[in-house]
Amino acid sequence: MIVGLALMLWRFEFAEESRSLRERFPEQRRKRWDKMTIEQLSSRAAAYLRKLCVEIPTRQVGSQGNHEATTFFDAQMKASGFQTETDVFDCMDWREYGVQLSTVDTSFAASASPYSLGCDVHTLLRVVTTVGELEAAELAGSVVLLRGEIASQQLMPRNFPFYNPEEHQHILRLLDTQSPLAIVAATGRDPQMAGSVYPFPLIEDGDFHIPSVFMTDEEGLRLAQYAGQKVHLESRAERIPSTGCNVVARKGGQSDRKVVCFAHIDAKRGTPGAIDNASGIIVLLLLAELLADYRGRLGVEMVALNGEDYYSSPGEQQYLARNAGTFDQIMLGINIDGVGYHRGRIAYSLYGSPQDIAQLVAALFSDQQIFSAGDPWYQGDHMLFIMNQRPALALTSEQATELLTEVIHTAADHPGIIDTHKLAAASLVLRDLLLRLNSGMTQ
Repeated sequence: MIVGLALMLWRFEFAEESRSLRERFPEQRRKRWDKMTIEQLSSRAAAYLRKLCVEIPTRQVGSQGNHEATTFFDAQMKASGFQTETDVFDCMDWREYGVQLSTVDTSFAASASPYSLGCDVHTLLRVVTTVGELEAAELAGSVVLLRGEIASQQLMPRNFPFYNPEEHQHILRLLDTQSPLAIVAATGRDPQMAGSVYPFPLIEDGDFHIPSVFMTDEEGLRLAQYAGQKVHLESRAERIPSTGCNVVARKGGQSDRKVVCFAHIDAKRGTPGAIDNASGIIVLLLLAELLADYRGRLGVEMVALNGEDYYSSPGEQQYLARNAGTFDQIMLGINIDGVGYHRGRIAYSLYGSPQDIAQLVAALFSDQQIFSAGDPWYQGDHMLFIMNQRPALALTSEQATELLTEVIHTAADHPGIIDTHKLAAASLVLRDLLLRLNSGMTQ
């Protein structure tokens, strides 16, 4: 059914767009588009999915796989006739080689917190369950177990620029002041902050320098029984200086107006990152192919942002810095993150859009078998547009709650959960949107 409906979507043309195409593209070039079918686009999407999630083993920022992914995106954009720039930033690769945690007679399962330093300590265990207890504790020279209320929500990294609650920073400052030799965090689930990972790392911060590990809340309950006794904690991990980059691809632009399309290319360590967010990158790659012959006045900018799932969001910060003072050129910003899930529809939401754009989007996304008007969400890269007072369109899945609680940031986020026909449909509708916006500039 999806294939048939998407084919109907492909064949549907507005009179204004048809006139614009006839005026701006030679007949032989338009035939190239006419020959592309939804199945061909879906097949291309499947190949891209295999490349990004199978052939490339990880897209963690700073890793070799992340470098391969950005190089691949750059090459494909050039093949579709886009001019590209790679904006490099410093970052940290990180590797861990296991954790051993034990008392005299018992061992416990734990994992190194991402980006944490390693350690090898043999000392007393202290237990803290609330901020008040942390304020009154004396932890110097000990291993501290954080469990219960104080470990119920993942702490935002101390230098995360976009959302940083004071209560989180207060906890980190207290830990710095108390100076334990290491931290063990016993956690449950925190879908809004950590996705569906269980247990979640309480601290995921390369700018925090007390070694830390994490374990399940049940394991923490067992460990808490040894408060005041000696424990041995060895965490083998290393921080590796590295680099990453955004890839910015541009086409058209005989005016100072442009549409910017975002998708983040990185993924969490330990996940193939199919829905989060190879699928968004694939939509951009398909869209670039559909715009291979585009020569419109409206500028089109495709951006593979790097670092959305990294503790300091370097790609977003770099994009903001590089484009400071020019956001007023953006007619519409589009963020694609979490599309193509095999259950449910693609959800779209608008932010601060003028009426003419809102009406156009509603018309183009009107096929209710594939798309649905979703609720606003503010955890994605479209916030870069919103914070700069630019209209934004965000695409994700209407099954976002299911994805957050069961899939995101885990090994379950694999290519088998992606319906590539939905990625093809999204690319086609976005192509139509860009062409209509360009047509409106010339009328």
